[in-house]
Amino acid sequence: MSMRKHIAFASMCMGLFIAQLDIQIVSSSLNEIGGGLSAGKDEMAWLQTSYLIAEIIVIPLSGWLSRVFSTRWLFTLSAGIFTLMSIACGLAWNIQIMIFFRALQGVAGASMIPLVFTTAFIYYQGKELGLAAAVVSALASLSPTVGPTLGGWITDNLDWRWLFYINILPGIYLVLSIPFLVNFDKPDLSLLKVADYPSIILLAMTLGCLEYTLEEGARWGWLDDNTILLTSVLALVSFILFAARTLTISNPIMDLHAFKDKNFTLGCFFSFSGGVRIFSTVYLIPVFLGQVRGLNAEEIGFAVCTTGIFQLFSVPFYFWLSKKINLRWLLMAGLGGFVFSMYLFTPITHEWGWQELLFPQAIRGISQQFAMAPIVTLTLGGIPRERLKLASGVFNLTRNLGGAIGIALCGSILNNRTNFHFSRMGEKMVSVPHTVNDFISRSALFF
Repeated sequence: MSMRKHIAFASMCMGLFIAQLDIQIVSSSLNEIGGGLSAGKDEMAWLQTSYLIAEIIVIPLSGWLSRVFSTRWLFTLSAGIFTLMSIACGLAWNIQIMIFFRALQGVAGASMIPLVFTTAFIYYQGKELGLAAAVVSALASLSPTVGPTLGGWITDNLDWRWLFYINILPGIYLVLSIPFLVNFDKPDLSLLKVADYPSIILLAMTLGCLEYTLEEGARWGWLDDNTILLTSVLALVSFILFAARTLTISNPIMDLHAFKDKNFTLGCFFSFSGGVRIFSTVYLIPVFLGQVRGLNAEEIGFAVCTTGIFQLFSVPFYFWLSKKINLRWLLMAGLGGFVFSMYLFTPITHEWGWQELLFPQAIRGISQQFAMAPIVTLTLGGIPRERLKLASGVFNLTRNLGGAIGIALCGSILNNRTNFHFSRMGEKMVSVPHTVNDFISRSALFF
């Protein structure tokens, strides 16, 4: 393996990292961004929603797009647009234009993610592939954890606009280097003439409506809201039409026939469940630390990053074991370790701080590495090279869908339980002696 290929793969991994990082980097700084742009809480939620909707639509299309433009030029174009949109987000003058730039940033970032997985399986074979898969899976899982940490530190010490400006130097490097480093396939622009554009529209409607439903459903009461009901129906109908069309045409934009491969189907299921695990826990811990413990953004970030640090440090250990133990056993160990880490969280109270969270999060970080890396190798390792690009897009889509559903479920459960306990508190207040209620009422007059 030449040094040039190692540098090329490392450079593409940088693109994967910044694309994934930008999903969560704004999550701990929404109040500061909202203050700077004079935006309300509902509008600020769209900074992440717009990025996620754009990303989840483009990820499954990336395989087809790389066949059209080649991996080299699609990655370069994506890195260039991502960098320009990062600058535009930093210069945004109102929330509406910021949301628009964030959506375009999500489009560009989405194209880079599956290309890294594809490149790993083209460049590396045998034992080297195990290390490449470990690195890619670690970066994909690490970014959502590091995002709030880095975002909180930047906002507290610099300015929220630097959340986007930090992408400029890596982006420029990628635009200048990738055309000279990556060159293992050629563009085929003739595919644009025979592309199945109705399927592209149906896929965009399916994923866009589904992502909107998952992101906004809990806030608006799910199917009680007419907009959520409409997007749910559109997502279902569009998916049925898309699947029926894709399975019957000769040149599909997504390779649904890959699900005939048992390993690929099981791998996508585990990838989906991995997305649920990673994103739901990344969502819940900051909520606990912020709303229950009252920590600021930087303190929350440093408490949460324990998981990412231990996951990163476990990569060499995983690689060493992967050469000696069957990957299926490592996968089982990772899943078992994750269950154990969740059990360690069960006695959590309002008094828990980063010291009490350290051990459970360390176990979770190590377990994530052992649970995710084997999935990448076992799922994509058996796919023929000519079908790898399309399959990689589908595989990455399942992880992101799992993350969206995990966050939606956690948010819904959290809201329902919060409302339940407030209702119980209200019922108890009825039985409080009138003298106490009178005292509380009179005291309220002073505020």
